[in-house]
Amino acid sequence: MILFRHGTNTVAISREELAPDLLGNRDLRPHLDQDMIPLHDDNPTSRFPFVTIGLIAASTLVFLWQLSLPPAAAEQAVYSYGVIPAVLFGEARLSADLAAVPPMLSVLTSMFMHGGWMHLIGNMLYLWIFGNNIEDATGHGRFIVFYLLSGVAAAMSQALVDPASTVPMIGASGAIAGVLGAYALLFPRAHVLVLVPLGFFITTIRVPAMLVLGFWFVLQFVQSAMAPTGGGGVAYWAHIGGFLAGLALIVPLKGKGFPIFGGSRAKARRSASRIPQSGRRGRRGPWA
Repeated sequence: MILFRHGTNTVAISREELAPDLLGNRDLRPHLDQDMIPLHDDNPTSRFPFVTIGLIAASTLVFLWQLSLPPAAAEQAVYSYGVIPAVLFGEARLSADLAAVPPMLSVLTSMFMHGGWMHLIGNMLYLWIFGNNIEDATGHGRFIVFYLLSGVAAAMSQALVDPASTVPMIGASGAIAGVLGAYALLFPRAHVLVLVPLGFFITTIRVPAMLVLGFWFVLQFVQSAMAPTGGGGVAYWAHIGGFLAGLALIVPLKGKGFPIFGGSRAKARRSASRIPQSGRRGRRGPWA
């Protein structure tokens, strides 16, 4: 159960009363059912994405652990390791059998839990496509800091909108929204191959990253305005907060070789390949 404090009184609420909310817990996901689904970008990297792959592996392993649990234990895990705003702000407290970690630590543990296969796949797809470039820009260690801080900012953004909520929040896309914000700032002219459903037909097109990510960000505002208050659903304000945090955090954490609005690394490399190296032997080009 979750125990609410009203002034000096404590009121017990049973787990059965909270079960409907759990079934619709607030997922932090970028949605695979949107109009454009990214598949690949044209932005090569110079660093192997150890951290990005590690985060994908950790999230997948945690989800497999969730699947291995009996239904009652899986329900308890969401309450124990998800972010519950009322618990986070001291307006409620978990019973001893549910309180597995301190409330502030649940902000981190919730990033690695997911509510279903599509929830996990959607988040990991976005992380795989865009995360390696941000890891390349920051370096491995600073990318870990960037990712976790983006996730914390995302969870706090949603919690502040509804601080009395007892609905657990789980999912990685608050942190991944930070990755999207950083990508939009560093590589707005990179191109992304996206899958576009057209009625009964599906096609792929290449579009600027700024169009894909800008569309996604505006969609969060539109859907947050249309979403019903209370209960479960998608934590749109976590997406918005994570995206804005990514915009701010990438500036001090990026490497010097990654200017703001720097565009696609592929384009930069093509340009660099046309510049002659000093002392190069052989036929001289028209720049001589």
